Amino acid sequence: MSRLVIVSNRVADPRKPAAGGLAVALGESMKKTGALWFGWSGKIVETAAGGVPGEGELHTQKAGNVTLVTVDLCRQDHDAYYLGYSNDVLWPVFHYRLDLGNYEPGFAAGYRRVNELFARKLLPLLKPDDTIWVHDYHLIPLAARLRALGCTNRIGFFLHIPMPPPLIMAAIPQQDWLMRTLFDYDLVGFQSEADLLNFSHYVQSEAQAEVLPDGRYRAFNRTLQAGAFPIGIDVDEFARMADTREGRQMFQRMRKEYSRRQLLVGVDRLDYSKGLPQRIRAFRELLVRYPENLNSATLIQIASPSREDVDAYADIRDEMANLCGAINGDFGELDWMPIRYIHRTVARKRLPGLYRASRVGLVTPLRDGMNLVAKEFIAAQDPADPGVLVLSRFAGAAEQLKEALLVNPYDIERTAQAIQQALQMPLDERRNRHQALLRRIKEQDVHWWCETFLATLQNLEPRAPQCNRVACRVKPMLV
Repeated sequence: MSRLVIVSNRVADPRKPAAGGLAVALGESMKKTGALWFGWSGKIVETAAGGVPGEGELHTQKAGNVTLVTVDLCRQDHDAYYLGYSNDVLWPVFHYRLDLGNYEPGFAAGYRRVNELFARKLLPLLKPDDTIWVHDYHLIPLAARLRALGCTNRIGFFLHIPMPPPLIMAAIPQQDWLMRTLFDYDLVGFQSEADLLNFSHYVQSEAQAEVLPDGRYRAFNRTLQAGAFPIGIDVDEFARMADTREGRQMFQRMRKEYSRRQLLVGVDRLDYSKGLPQRIRAFRELLVRYPENLNSATLIQIASPSREDVDAYADIRDEMANLCGAINGDFGELDWMPIRYIHRTVARKRLPGLYRASRVGLVTPLRDGMNLVAKEFIAAQDPADPGVLVLSRFAGAAEQLKEALLVNPYDIERTAQAIQQALQMPLDERRNRHQALLRRIKEQDVHWWCETFLATLQNLEPRAPQCNRVACRVKPMLV
């Protein structure tokens, strides 16, 4: 079996419990084949090595049979590639927020430059039969840069965020170049069938791509395959976390502290895509329309800090503080606060106990690629007395989790009605919905996601060298 090479913006030690979702998802595959994981070190140097922008230093370390290789970025490249094109252009546009984009002309050049840097640094580390899997919007053009240097390995790409429709994609500066680079991949994966459909419409309308059988598209004299591969979680591992000491302590503490209340929970990054102000307004509407919830329903809203030096994030932070404070002031009692708003990160090992203690889980983003909190909430529940998931129809997870109560988060009144339905739902209905949801997240868990994508990529024919390119004469160094 060929070695797996993972490329992502950030790298994590897969042996560490707090390594993050991607490390957990790829852990088994990396252990089976041995692996190389390449990405940014997280370090910013004010002057790059040799004084040349983008030529950061390489760092290598071993994590079992996984080799972690990272590269530093100079300040100029970090600001243009990461803060600029990735997070001030691609992130808002892919989440349908054209109004929040910052379309500075220099951002695209920095984005290209860092992807070229990654390709140059990665190429000498590759073996002829390596399978390369590139992750997320930071590195869309990486395959094109590798191909230009002569790389003929199988290369797959997975987009973790939503794929917007063609007219929204058209707002991205140099989007025609960005689209063209996708065709240097052999396989492109999306979170949902809706994202795949948007991609299909995009390449047909903007690139006049020919649609071939079996999910293949032909344009720019190249063929790629595209598909939907909804990412999952390790269901059994997360359920076990609920039975650890930390999980049990959190569950018992919440049940004791809120023994006379019905607990609702939301866990999100503080990001404008998560629909947090709309969720708080829906909770206020719940208290107004259904006064039986006064002195009873309590929402614990965890909003982890996220890029707070950006104006849009500072705005939503202030808005959330004002909304939550107003509700507590208007409805709270001496012994009851409607909302417990926590603006900090809560340890992941404590979350299963919090989810299990909650009658309702609120996952209501305005747009999300998948949203794994929805699946974690399901996995943490007690099957004998499960809580109810209220889920935005605009989360990728909604395609799989149809037994949740699906809502339009922009419709404050109907979201409040759905929350009331969840709070009043009979036990039999809660059990039936949870059983169906649990079965589905087990069938398409994180291991299924990884294995299915890699098997599809492995079964594709490796592409021949693009010998019409001058750069194909460059021979990669092998290690």
